[in-house]
Formats: sequence, C-alpha cells, structure tokens
Amino acid sequence: MQDLSLHILDVVENSIKAKANRIEIRLRDDAARDQITLEIVDDGVGMDAETVQKALDPFFSTKETRSIGLGLPLLAAAARAANGDFSIESRPGKGTQVTATFQAGHIDMKPLGDIAQTVVTLIMGHPDVDILYSHHIDQAHYSLDTKEIKTHLNGVSIASPEIICFIRDHIKEGLDNLRRPT
Repeated sequence: MQDLSLHILDVVENSIKAKANRIEIRLRDDAARDQITLEIVDDGVGMDAETVQKALDPFFSTKETRSIGLGLPLLAAAARAANGDFSIESRPGKGTQVTATFQAGHIDMKPLGDIAQTVVTLIMGHPDVDILYSHHIDQAHYSLDTKEIKTHLNGVSIASPEIICFIRDHIKEGLDNLRRPT
C-alpha cells in the first residue's frame, strides 16, 4: 500500500466486516515528538487473544473467500519500517483498537494520501455506519462525525451526491486549515 489512507481504508473495511456500527479514525501529528499516531477504534465483535495474534500472520484470514489477510501485517510493517510501533487491543463483544505510530521524519514514512477520498469512500459504501474522523496537528484539531451530520439531514441519505461533495470539501478545507501556520 502506497499511503496511510489505503491502510485506513483496509482496516476500517475489516471493522465493518466485524459488524462495527461506529468507527473512530484518529490521526495525531506531533511535531515536537516527530511522531504520527494512527488509531482506528471500532465497536465490532472483537477478537480473542489467539485471533489477535493470528491477525498479524499474513497467511491467516477470517474471510472465507481467501486465506490471506495482508492488511494488518502490512500496516504493522509500515509502522516498524518508519521507526514506529504497532498494536492491537481487542476483546470479544467489545470491539478492537488498532494503533500504529510512525516517526514522521523517517525516510520510510509513507505519505498520508487522500484522506478525504478515503473517508468519503467509506461513507458512500457504508452509509449506515457512523464514522468519526479526527485529526490533530500539534494543538490544532479537525473532526467530522457522520452521526452528527445525519441528525441534520432530515431523511436525506448521507451518501447522496450533494452531501458527499459537501463532506469531501469539508474534510479538505479542515485539513488545509490545520496545515496553515497560525
């Protein structure tokens, strides 16, 4: 995978397959520590300790259509290649938290990629799932919560073209504002 947004897409799709109704995607860019942290937290079915260990094996998959699951092992490898770390915390019936840290200035640090398009793709493909995307750059913060947006739509689908365009533009503007020096 070429960038973090593709890793996010893969992990969130796994969360959705695990029957998550709410998924939080949290990115934190801490310049003082030269660190980027990615957390994906879901309220899905969760995994027992044995399944968590197997989830990092590229030749293990819970999918019946194939026996290879590369998403989590590739994210773990990307984090470690960028002088970071990776962990999974999960409990049956309680959901899962995937955390990857990266040294931001490391030569092997992957770019963020098109996070706006990734979030929009997830919303369009799974309009019934609530997604909270939050992004911190040092002390600045941006967030988008589809659960909150849905309360203002008066029956209009969050996956409708007009709403999707609004969300994409909102994310791009929010991220642009985060990156502007204050």
